[in-house]
Amino acid sequence: MIKTMLCLPLIMAITSCQSQTKKTETKMDSTKNETKVYSKTDSSKVVLPENEWKKILTPEQFYVARQKGTERPWTSPLEKNKEIGTYYCAACGNALFKSDTKFESGCGWPSFYEPITKSSIIYTPDNSHNMDRTEVQCGRCKSHLGHVFNDGPPPTGLRYCINGVVLDFERAQEAQKKFTEDKH
Repeated sequence: MIKTMLCLPLIMAITSCQSQTKKTETKMDSTKNETKVYSKTDSSKVVLPENEWKKILTPEQFYVARQKGTERPWTSPLEKNKEIGTYYCAACGNALFKSDTKFESGCGWPSFYEPITKSSIIYTPDNSHNMDRTEVQCGRCKSHLGHVFNDGPPPTGLRYCINGVVLDFERAQEAQKKFTEDKH
């Protein structure tokens, strides 16, 4: 009885601390990414050992991109993003989707109906969890992005269900400004 009474405050303190922790945003800021891998202009394939990826990516990004994990639905700020721009692979900078192909699917993850180019995505069979799905990977670094399903809107009928933690977004105005500055 005394042990129970002594342990109860400790359990309550631990539980209350867990519920008060703030969720951190894991979206990669490409302006601060100074790795040799990340580039929005280099299209060469990226092959790194997993221990190098672990140094480059956040723990959440590594879990999804390299270990084929899934972020919790409705946790990505990009899921509700309506801005005009381009979505890139957060691991390597490869252009993946334009914002005009993004749509609200209600699945809890950013959804698109078409990749930016055919070579920006790699398709692989995924029979994990007793399901028959098609995994989509980055065409440059082979990071796991999510899955594609045949229940999307026209014109493709496809729904690319993508983990937001492995996406990097750049607004169209920012890209135009950088392009203009580079020319001068």
